[in-house]
Amino acid sequence: MALRINTNVAALNAHRQLSSTDSRMGKNMERLSSGYRINRASDDAAGLSIANRLRTNVRSLTVASRNVSEARAMINTAEGAANQVEGILERMKELATQSASDNAATDRTKLQAEFTALLAEVDRIVNDTEYQGTALIKGTFGNEIASSSGFAAAEGAGASGATETVSQFISVGGAEAATYTFSSAVANTITLAATDSAGAAIASQTLDLTSSGGTIGAQTLNFDKLGISINVDSQFADDDLDANTFTVTQNACGGVFQVGSSNSLAADTIGVNLGDMQAATLGIDGIDLSTRSGASAALSTIDAAVNTVNATLGDMGAVINRMEYTYSNLQVSIENFSASESVIRDVDMAAEMVSFTKNQILLQAGTAMLAQANMSSQNVLSLMG
Repeated sequence: MALRINTNVAALNAHRQLSSTDSRMGKNMERLSSGYRINRASDDAAGLSIANRLRTNVRSLTVASRNVSEARAMINTAEGAANQVEGILERMKELATQSASDNAATDRTKLQAEFTALLAEVDRIVNDTEYQGTALIKGTFGNEIASSSGFAAAEGAGASGATETVSQFISVGGAEAATYTFSSAVANTITLAATDSAGAAIASQTLDLTSSGGTIGAQTLNFDKLGISINVDSQFADDDLDANTFTVTQNACGGVFQVGSSNSLAADTIGVNLGDMQAATLGIDGIDLSTRSGASAALSTIDAAVNTVNATLGDMGAVINRMEYTYSNLQVSIENFSASESVIRDVDMAAEMVSFTKNQILLQAGTAMLAQANMSSQNVLSLMG
């Protein structure tokens, strides 16, 4: 056999095999300690891309499932208030029935007084039924800003007034469908007025800016009576918004809930209309129980109002039931997407332990053989006497 000492081929081969085994064992330990088969793109570039898309879907669907839960809570809030309105209508029907009979002729004034109080309570319940500042059964649920005009690039709104327009920082919560115009004829005040499509005044509200600590500065202008709030920054002055307008339109399907992970209106959203239960909308605000004829006419009016409220309650119940199935479907989708991601990304612990054990043995054997290869060249010394 040839004996060489400058190049120990056996030792080089043993070292190469040992380095390869050590690298594989390092990956084994990395996967076993992390639980993932793919820890970096080099492990499986295509698999990582697919797994990341699946994980993105899972996270998006998880938020969608929370949206559904919160939507159910919102609708339950609206349903509770609607049930109270329906209960008041039942009492109104009793009062109208009693007043329509001449045996109650002397009590009609008292009956009308109770009816008037109940009428006020209907509107109070409607105005007070909100979910995180959003009116639910006022007929404005889902209304949104459609257009704006007159807003310059330096209105002093938002995080950087030099580049953002104030119309981007207007929040709508219970606002009627109308055109809204700002004015500041009086120093340190700002007025917001709403007009209908014909230009007739609907309502207005004036804020005294000095009551919030000054005329200039970052603040929220809360026109609570109109259901409008606007955020302004430190560049804002009381006349910045003068003559600026924006339009709020009514969303035909009411509020829209995102219940999917994509941008398909039909497949990934649910539109809900919670109705308008204001006394004027129900037609009960003009009822007069002080006369028998008025009380008799009220019977059919109240029946129509009861039918309207009951129809809305039926729609709410149907949507809540639909949400139950939507939530269940989302949970199934989350489970299946998670399982698909797991197949790609997660490591099979049993198989990895088999590979780890094999490499551990090879590492020990390789270390022993490298030692033997290093010692083999010492045989040359026996030739030297």
